[in-house]
Amino acid sequence: MTKKHGKKHEQECEAQPVEQDGVSVEQQTVPEQQTAQHTEAAQEAKPEPSDAEKLASLEAKCRELQDQYLRKAADFDNYRKRMIREKQEAIDYANTNLISDLLLILDDFDRAIEAGKKAGEESAAAFLQGVVMIRNGLSSLLESKYGLQYYEVQGKVFNPDIHEAVATNPSAEVTEPTVGAELQKGYKLKERILRPAKVMVLMPTPAEEK
Repeated sequence: MTKKHGKKHEQECEAQPVEQDGVSVEQQTVPEQQTAQHTEAAQEAKPEPSDAEKLASLEAKCRELQDQYLRKAADFDNYRKRMIREKQEAIDYANTNLISDLLLILDDFDRAIEAGKKAGEESAAAFLQGVVMIRNGLSSLLESKYGLQYYEVQGKVFNPDIHEAVATNPSAEVTEPTVGAELQKGYKLKERILRPAKVMVLMPTPAEEK
């Protein structure tokens, strides 16, 4: 083979596509390019949603949000009602422990009354002693467990914050309004006045009346 013929053969070989598994490289590349072009064209050709479709989507979203709102509102209303009910129950039964303790004292009074009915006059002193013991037990219970305190008023300077004047008498023995008699005992619940003492107040006599 001459040099001329060899050179021509090489050019023909270069011009022919290389084959892989019986398929040329050019045949493999072309379908891939066509697929990519079709995908891009489909994306570009995808129409935008119409106004009706947009409106329908917004209405669906609105219904969803409204449903969520109604559920939250119902949950809050149930919570509010439960809090009101629990608060009322706490008020209604706040004194449960106190009443339970007082029932024991009530039982003691019942037993003392029954004993007084069966006893004769000679047992009056014993009956009185039993009642006094019950009274002291009740006072001790209220003071130690609940903070109830009796406060003395006899001979104290009149104080409208803790005394309730129900009567007055002039007196030359005092220079300022003073409690002359205790008509009803006053009590404190810890540091707060539970019931002011009802008292008779001695008022100082004016100088010209002395």
